[in-house]
Amino acid sequence: MATMRIGIDLGGTKIEGIVLASDGAVRARERVATPVGDYPGTLVAIRDLVAALERDAGRTCPVGIGMPGSWSRATGLVKNSNSVCLNGQPLRRDLEALLESPLQFANDADCFALSEASDGAAAGAAVVFGVIVGTGTGGGIVVDGKLVAGPNGIAGEWGHNPLPWPRPDELPGPDCYCGLQGCIETWLSGTGLARDYADRQGETLDAVEISRRAAKGDAPAKECLQRHADRMARALASVINVIDPDVIVLGGGVSNIDTLYASVPALWARYVFSDRVETQLVRAMHGDSSGVRGAAWLWPAVE
Repeated sequence: MATMRIGIDLGGTKIEGIVLASDGAVRARERVATPVGDYPGTLVAIRDLVAALERDAGRTCPVGIGMPGSWSRATGLVKNSNSVCLNGQPLRRDLEALLESPLQFANDADCFALSEASDGAAAGAAVVFGVIVGTGTGGGIVVDGKLVAGPNGIAGEWGHNPLPWPRPDELPGPDCYCGLQGCIETWLSGTGLARDYADRQGETLDAVEISRRAAKGDAPAKECLQRHADRMARALASVINVIDPDVIVLGGGVSNIDTLYASVPALWARYVFSDRVETQLVRAMHGDSSGVRGAAWLWPAVE
């Protein structure tokens, strides 16, 4: 019998689950709406989703869960989640009691990085930095196929470092929900890209429309993307200077801006402390499915 795992991606609007075989094939997939703002309802939704997936698989499977935020090793409670009903809750304890089984948990960006390092765009690379740039900006680190979590459970959270080498007109930077100013997330996220365009042009456009206009030669849109690419180059150069990854994988809505994959590496050499940069910048192979696949990869499979 093939080995299988279950992955659960706990999102703000939907909860997705898959049964993943050891060869990377998805044997079953289920999706339900997230009970927004309802912590007890979220627990029940996950329980029922796991039960449905196990019926599809015809057996019990180890379960990994990708979640927004992380859990505190000091308190055992969830912290830093933008699904705020989870914050301060003993999610691990409650779900393990409800499912009557041990579980593996990781931040959703960590799951993304693990997925792409396991059988995605960075498969086989020794050191991988996975980046989700969407409404927020998160990251995860995988070394030799294993997630690096750190004693505080925040390894890879580059989005809440300040934008490196800031220009005078970038100081002090936009307010961030974390309480500081000028965080990388406030500049590189889709929201940050839209704000930058609006500040310069007085027109509100989303990242997709800015990219579309730039592709048609619109000068303000092209200039906006050039500023964004330079900021991403600076932000990723600071990561390269610290962990020197073989591959950086981009995911999230902003990763669909095709020009990033040529423009950012062309710019980051100026900021990387090396005579040449061998790090590759690549687009995620599994797209929106990387989070749930990475959650499944958190567990070794069982026969």
